[in-house]
Amino acid sequence: MSIVKRFITESIKRTEIDEFLQKKLERAGYGGVNLSKTPLGTHVVIYAMRPGLVIGRGGETIKELASALEQNFKVSNPQISVSEIEVPEFNAHVVANRVASALERGVHFRRAGFWALNQVMEAGALGAEIVISGKLTTERARFEKFKAGHFPIVGEPALRAMKTAEAHIQLKPGIIGVRVKIMPPDAYFPDKVTIIEPAVEEEKAAAPQTQAPPTPAPVPVESAPVEAEPEPEVQAKEVVDEPKPVEPKPVEQPKTEEPKPEEKKKE
Repeated sequence: MSIVKRFITESIKRTEIDEFLQKKLERAGYGGVNLSKTPLGTHVVIYAMRPGLVIGRGGETIKELASALEQNFKVSNPQISVSEIEVPEFNAHVVANRVASALERGVHFRRAGFWALNQVMEAGALGAEIVISGKLTTERARFEKFKAGHFPIVGEPALRAMKTAEAHIQLKPGIIGVRVKIMPPDAYFPDKVTIIEPAVEEEKAAAPQTQAPPTPAPVPVESAPVEAEPEPEVQAKEVVDEPKPVEPKPVEQPKTEEPKPEEKKKE
């Protein structure tokens, strides 16, 4: 078998298994399947909102699924594991089945479409598109599209990140198809620019060492004014030369004149 035929047959088998599980596990909130080959066999991961209904009592339901996959679809040694869907609004299978069940109950298609679209966008999706086609109002078939958010149509993000699913229901006018496309919030866009801020440690190492700014002086607390003590006055003293001791002058005694002899005679 050539490589092209091998890929085609494997893709057809995956689609058939997906449709089989969608019909079988409709009540469990089926959200998709992932097949991967291992040395021991084929690992089958089933995503569902209610894993308990997939497993069944004592694992009866999961054993029936394993035998059906091995007999009907020639899956070698299937090992089935069930994973719970954390955010159902980001799963295209769950949203498509909700819209289909609402239409089957008789809800107007516009109300069902806008209701599902608002739930997906409120959950945080980047964009979503819901297309309902068929005999909606008249005998002529047409389609109605409900779209919101950023939604790339072509390119790598549309092929890898976008989640798509389809659901069909049989109504009285005819078959109604529901196609859902969801762009999750963690999708990668090649043209998206992210700015990485430098680490704080690198900035400290590169920056020159600078002195720490002076701490602000404490704010003085208002208190009663304290009178300053007057400084003692320094009396200026004049420096005067000390007087020299005065030597006492000899006191001259008065001389008594002796009377002359002539004068004595006259007396």
